[in-house]
Amino acid sequence: MPPNTNQPPVRLASGAVGVALIDGVPLVREGLSALVHRTAGLRWVGAAENPSVGVRLCERLRPDVVLVDSGLDPRGQLSHLLAGNATLGVILLVDDAHRTTQYVAGAVTAGVRGVVLRTAQPPQLLKAIQTVYAEGRYLDAALATTLTAPVAGPRHPNGRRQPLSQREHQVLQLIADGLENQAIANVLFVSVETIRTHVKSILRKLASRDRTHAVAVAFRSGVLTVDGTARAPRGGEDLRVN
Repeated sequence: MPPNTNQPPVRLASGAVGVALIDGVPLVREGLSALVHRTAGLRWVGAAENPSVGVRLCERLRPDVVLVDSGLDPRGQLSHLLAGNATLGVILLVDDAHRTTQYVAGAVTAGVRGVVLRTAQPPQLLKAIQTVYAEGRYLDAALATTLTAPVAGPRHPNGRRQPLSQREHQVLQLIADGLENQAIANVLFVSVETIRTHVKSILRKLASRDRTHAVAVAFRSGVLTVDGTARAPRGGEDLRVN
């Protein structure tokens, strides 16, 4: 049963942000509960250990923000269902098994507003909750940069390389995953005009006729690989749609 979107969320008179969690690990549930209870401006709504109970919890108690363990949502179906409720901000806690471009891009395209590493530190979790509640979006910088890494383009006849920037490589990877410009803009939290500019630069640097040709050239030359992940710096950044 889809979440009820016809009624506004129930909030306390204090205006505290209601937080819920769907996670199969008791220690994680207890830890987030303790963190929320000791943070001013937040209130603990409850936790569920599996998707079915989590959906019912969100329907009945209507939190403002719900955090979801990617391990309980390997195909993104739970996130998609919860994100259908416009009054509910969904934050995905991504574990190492799901730290891929395809998974994160699919989640954001489905309506997830926040994406954070499951191993994030408490201050970063709090920032993600507060940012998402304020009708913003939050993308863990570690996820933004580990999905792709800066690489060099094909070698030109004169021997020089036309390097792709890290952002251009991210865009190229998302093109290879089948996303159109608007979807890529949503994933990277930038304007669609910015993506169009990146695409033009990619086509020029790879000497490609179109997007499909660019992807083919990239795979043949090693610019793109099946596993395009790399080590990333720690920390998070608040990224909003332009």
